[in-house]
Amino acid sequence: MEPSLILKALSNETRRQILFWLKHPEQYFDETPYLEQGLTLQIGACVSDIQEQAGLAQSVISSYLLMMQKAGLLEAERVGKWTFYRRNEKTIQAFAEYIRTEL
Repeated sequence: MEPSLILKALSNETRRQILFWLKHPEQYFDETPYLEQGLTLQIGACVSDIQEQAGLAQSVISSYLLMMQKAGLLEAERVGKWTFYRRNEKTIQAFAEYIRTEL
């Protein structure tokens, strides 16, 4: 865990929103297309769904997701031609502990 990367990733409102949406994806993303493919939102949300929810260009969202993944806040899983993102709860908990004990 690199706290400076996490703090930088969290410095943007949209990136914080993405983490919020992925905390309870069933509230923010339609699971129907996932179920039709034999998947659930437990795998994560597809880039295009996150992009649609954010209302920003896919290139912007992709760069945000990559930054958050490099910071350890997100995990990515590729299924076919789609990439799904979900929260990395282990890193989030470690960062929360770091904030509680170090700052």
